[in-house]
Amino acid sequence: MNKHTLRQFLSFAAIGVIGTAGHYTTLVICVEWLLIRPIIASTLGFLVGAVINYFLNYHLTFRSNKKHSEAMMKFMLAATVGMFINMGIMWLALNVLMLYYLFSQVLATLLVLIWNFVINKLWTFADKTA
Repeated sequence: MNKHTLRQFLSFAAIGVIGTAGHYTTLVICVEWLLIRPIIASTLGFLVGAVINYFLNYHLTFRSNKKHSEAMMKFMLAATVGMFINMGIMWLALNVLMLYYLFSQVLATLLVLIWNFVINKLWTFADKTA
């Protein structure tokens, strides 16, 4: 991994902490207070985190000059795939491995981080002139 990509990954991960805070806050509120099932609550939290992550990564990590109409559509499509990966990992962790929902979410978050960075670097925010 070159220095530029490493810098982007570290920025992406740091911004991801902010998006993840939105995700987990939504998850816990939905499960503990609103009594929503963990997989549905996780999906709602994922959407909150995706919106936060889009704007911060657009401006800070990738410093994109793409039109929002293009970049946001690609980002949300990639995030939707990531959301389904997240849901699958949550289902497996909860129903097969019988893990606690917050531990399951941490595992899902770490695995989806890799997907999200790669797809956003290579497709969503790819600079075709570079």
